[in-house]
Amino acid sequence: MRKVSRRKFIKGSILTTIGLVLLDSLWFEKYVIDWKYFVLSKQNRKKIKIIQLTDLHIDKLRSFHHSIATTINEKKPDLLFITGDAVDSNDKIIVLNEFLQLIDKSIQKYAITGNWEYWGNVNLDELKEVYQHNNCELLINENRTISIEDRTVSIIGVDDLVGGNADFKKSTENLTACETNIVLAHCPAYRDVITDQNNSLNIDIVLSGHTHGGQIAILGFAPFKPQGSGKYLKGWYTEKEPKMYISKGIGTSVLPFRFGARAEMVEMDL
Repeated sequence: MRKVSRRKFIKGSILTTIGLVLLDSLWFEKYVIDWKYFVLSKQNRKKIKIIQLTDLHIDKLRSFHHSIATTINEKKPDLLFITGDAVDSNDKIIVLNEFLQLIDKSIQKYAITGNWEYWGNVNLDELKEVYQHNNCELLINENRTISIEDRTVSIIGVDDLVGGNADFKKSTENLTACETNIVLAHCPAYRDVITDQNNSLNIDIVLSGHTHGGQIAILGFAPFKPQGSGKYLKGWYTEKEPKMYISKGIGTSVLPFRFGARAEMVEMDL
């Protein structure tokens, strides 16, 4: 057996480490989706299954998009929420439509805007039309009341904080009193506004995205968070009401990789 010099061993170890880091950040953390599952339902209450899809930033239809759609169809959620930054530019609406067509049309879907729908000058009328074609409503400071499993559910869709005109009061105008209330707000910093403005509405959960979990995080520390993140990064925030979950989302923005912030889909039973 030929003896390897210490210098060659160290060089080889460094190159291997760099290769593994690149493989992780350019492929694994981007395309091997981490499915999170949480149970929030109370006893003696029929469960409502929801799935959150956020920060898709879709540019072309890839194999992992097919995998996501297949899993959604297998899980058969009562509601699918698309919480902003689905597309970065108007020409990507056609790709979004291709992706949505992979998902069972019978699944009821609701979407909101993110900052990139505004920064990318996306035609919101065209976007709304594509969503409608796929059984999805785009809510911009609006709410809807539906009935699922003998429960009334309100879905409150807030416009984007950074690029749009987020208005919680407008979002809750003429809101019907419901057993379950869900708020969709792309930027997690808006949770603080909701807390300050909310007087009597019992909000079960706020679903947000936007941060990508930092997209680059080292030992849980994210050196950069986008405007509109506030003090929030990822996961659960339950120290005050309403409780909020921030998904790290699917796509990437500005830089085409993730590190320490693996892409995720979120499934919850309410």
